[in-house]
Amino acid sequence: MASRRSRGDGTVYWSESRQRWIVELTIGYRPNGKRIFRKASGKTKTEAKNKLKELIRDVEEGAANASAKYTVEQAVNDWLVSYERGERDPNTVKAVRSLVNNHIVPAIGARPLVKLEVDDVEEWLAEKAEVLVTSTLRNLRSILRRAINRAQVRKRVRYNVVLLCDELPAGRGTGRPSKALTLAQAEAVLAAAESSPMRAYIVVSLLTGARTEEMRPLTWDHVDLVGKPDATPAIPPNVKVWRSVRARGETKTRKSRRTLALPERAVKALEAHRVAQQAVKAVAGDDWREQGLVFATNVGTERDVNNVRRDFRRLIKAAGLNPTQWTPRELRHSFVSILSDGGMPIEEISRLVGHSSTAVTELVYRKQIRPVVESGATAMDRLFPATEEPAGLPPTTNQGS
Repeated sequence: MASRRSRGDGTVYWSESRQRWIVELTIGYRPNGKRIFRKASGKTKTEAKNKLKELIRDVEEGAANASAKYTVEQAVNDWLVSYERGERDPNTVKAVRSLVNNHIVPAIGARPLVKLEVDDVEEWLAEKAEVLVTSTLRNLRSILRRAINRAQVRKRVRYNVVLLCDELPAGRGTGRPSKALTLAQAEAVLAAAESSPMRAYIVVSLLTGARTEEMRPLTWDHVDLVGKPDATPAIPPNVKVWRSVRARGETKTRKSRRTLALPERAVKALEAHRVAQQAVKAVAGDDWREQGLVFATNVGTERDVNNVRRDFRRLIKAAGLNPTQWTPRELRHSFVSILSDGGMPIEEISRLVGHSSTAVTELVYRKQIRPVVESGATAMDRLFPATEEPAGLPPTTNQGS
C-alpha cells in the first residue's frame, strides 16, 4: 500500500473520466472554512508530479495564485479598475487608459504574466523609445510596474520583472522643456502686470510658487491679508493652498495642501484686486454669480485654463518676451529658480512648492535648482520690494468665460 503524502505535499490521483493524472494542492481556506486548492494534470504520473512540484514552489515563493492563463492585459486592466476607483481627475484616468490600450496591451498584453521576462520588458521599452518621448516611457513603465505589483500582492506572480530592468531608455525627445524667468525678466513681467487685470494673479503665482490649477479655484476665505501679528509666534498674512481644479477639488498630493506666507507685494496686489473686484461685481449686477473666488470672471465664475493662458501671454508680450514660448506654469518654475539663486536650500523650496520630497523637486526643477542657503516670503520681499499702489483695476477682461 502506498504511503500517505504529508500535509501540504498535495495529492496525485488517476482520473478515469479525463484519462490523466491529476494533482491537487491545498493553498488555504476561505472565511467559511472551505478549502482553496490548485489543480494541474499530466499524461504520465511523472509529468503530474513535476506539475505538483511547480505548484508547491509557487506557494513557497508567494505566488499561490499564479496561472499561465492570467495575462499581462488582465493584470493591467485589474489595476486600472482599482486606479479608477480613486479620487482622480477623469482626464488623468482617460490618459492612463489610453496608454494602456495603445502601448501596453497591443505589444505585451497577450503574454502570460508568469512568463513575462526582463528581456520582454526591456525590448518593449526600447521599441517604444523610438516613437515616444521619455516622459511617456516613464509613465508606461510606472503603469506596468504598479499593475504587476498589485498582481504580486495577490500572489499571481513571484516577482516584479519591471524592478529588475536596467535604466529607462531615452525617448525620441522630451518635448518642450519648462524654463524659468531670470530675475530681470521677472521684474519686467511684474512691471507689465502693474497695468494689467492679471496683476494679482501674476504677483501671487510668481511670489508664492502656487500651481495654476491651485490659483484658479482660490477663494477669499482662504486668503488672510492681515495675519495675527500679536500672536505668539506671530502669524503673517497668508494664503491657504488647500484646493485645486482636480477631481473633488483635491490638491495634487497630500503635501501640496499647504499654507504660505504672503510677501508684502502680494498682499498689496490682493488688496487692490479685492477693491477692483467689488467694482466689477457692481457693474455685473444680477449677472454676478457669487462663488467667493479670488480670480473670477466678470460674472463671478471660475476662469478656465484657456483664458488664463491667453491673458498671461498678452502680459508676457507687454514685458518684451515671446508669448509663444511661455506658459503660466513657468511662473512656478521661476519661483523655484529665483529662490535657489537667492540662496534658499532645496529642502525649504521643496516644502514651499508642496512636493513630497526633495527628490521630486530635483527631478522636476533640476535645471532651476542651484546648490545652496534663507524663507519664501522673506526672500521674495528682498528680491521684489513692494511698490507704490496703482489705481484699482478690474480683475479680468473676459465676460463669463
